[in-house]
Amino acid sequence: MASDVPAVSNAVRLLERIARDWPEPVASGVLIDELELNRSTCYNILGTLQRAGWTASRGDRGGWSLGPRLLAMARVSEDWMSEIVQQELDALSQRIGFIAFAVQRHGQMAYSVLAKGDRGKGVRITVGIGDTFPFSAPAIMRAFHAWSDPAEVDRLVTRYGVEKFTEETVTSVGDLHDVLKATRERGYSKSIREYDPGQSGVAAPVFDAQGRVSMVVCSLAFASELNESNVEHYGDLIRECGMRITERTGGAAKFVE
Repeated sequence: MASDVPAVSNAVRLLERIARDWPEPVASGVLIDELELNRSTCYNILGTLQRAGWTASRGDRGGWSLGPRLLAMARVSEDWMSEIVQQELDALSQRIGFIAFAVQRHGQMAYSVLAKGDRGKGVRITVGIGDTFPFSAPAIMRAFHAWSDPAEVDRLVTRYGVEKFTEETVTSVGDLHDVLKATRERGYSKSIREYDPGQSGVAAPVFDAQGRVSMVVCSLAFASELNESNVEHYGDLIRECGMRITERTGGAAKFVE
């Protein structure tokens, strides 16, 4: 009679314990204590499962959840992803006081809003689910394409163009590549009065398991509220939100450290 393989048995026990609290994450310490596992063994197994897409982590303090590949096999990946994105957008909007929303590609010529968090008060800029933005909407385009191959960026720009929305909009190909490089280095894009003279925006990517930008987290505000004096502060918060969604969904981040 075949005997159990300890590492496999422990992996199953870990997944069953994580599944019990899903979608809430389970802290590493809880897994180690409840399952009476050696700390190193536990982390090694969790790491192997994470690389396979069967677990996902927000870092040691954030705990462990079921991963996107395992959830896809169980046909719950889409709902699970939507819940994570909504949680993060609500928390971000609450923190910054502006609308926070996620967009996905809508063909090659546009981006559409798939989720939003709107915890702001008073007069503010807002968007609706399903609203679309054109290909060259500055903050969104840069967050989507800063990690793309430069030749692919040139091909898209040649085909669809870069619209000059305001006098501030960067439109030349050479300057655009400089802006995309700066976006990669910061981990977020910014658009100060480039899309509308009265508005500014910041955006950051969310990466999938293959390291591709799958969606972009964005915020818009009046230029009097979001401008050169504070864009770094808000940009960092948007970047951190994109990183958390990437980590919680088992994505492979490409941020420059």
